[in-house]
Amino acid sequence: MNLPFYKLGYFGLDTSLVVAFVIGIGFGFFLERAGFGTAKKLAAQFYFTDLTVFKVMFTGIVTAMLGIYFLSSLGFMDISLVTIVDTYIVPQVVGGLMLGVGFVVGGYCPGTSVVACSTGKVDGVVFLGGIFIGTFIFGESYPLIKDFANMTHMGKLTLPGYFNIPYGVVVFAVVLMALGGFAGAEWVEKKFGYKKVEVRNED
Repeated sequence: MNLPFYKLGYFGLDTSLVVAFVIGIGFGFFLERAGFGTAKKLAAQFYFTDLTVFKVMFTGIVTAMLGIYFLSSLGFMDISLVTIVDTYIVPQVVGGLMLGVGFVVGGYCPGTSVVACSTGKVDGVVFLGGIFIGTFIFGESYPLIKDFANMTHMGKLTLPGYFNIPYGVVVFAVVLMALGGFAGAEWVEKKFGYKKVEVRNED
């Protein structure tokens, strides 16, 4: 097993921070090039007029999933060392809904607001400021909501582990889901997307 490098001790904390910084810069660059630094484009997915966000992010998820699966299958990666965040069903569902509402209203998610800030967009700066304020409020009020934040704890939950099915089956199902999602997104964009209006000069 050669991966993951940090967990297997190939480099220390300082190097890992540098690697994370470089990867983050690259990720932000591609997000900006995909148009994710513009609130109108991001919010358009909720109105079914432009599903670029859905297609790009789903492509990234599937690519990472396939890479991890094949690297582990070939013996290059120890998948058990990949960090998985614990699952708290109720608070995470509530938090996801709150994030979704904020996404629709503000036009950004936390990551894309940073992308917008890097290109000097004022709305991105305001949105990111709101994130810092919200994080501060959450930290200060945590003792009051601690019980709620830690309820319905299910540990490090994965679909293969929960349903007791092979990883390969889940990977195949997600790939099929992605293909169906891409086809559906194309149909939705044609159905609800902005139509180009041709203007003809009449003599």
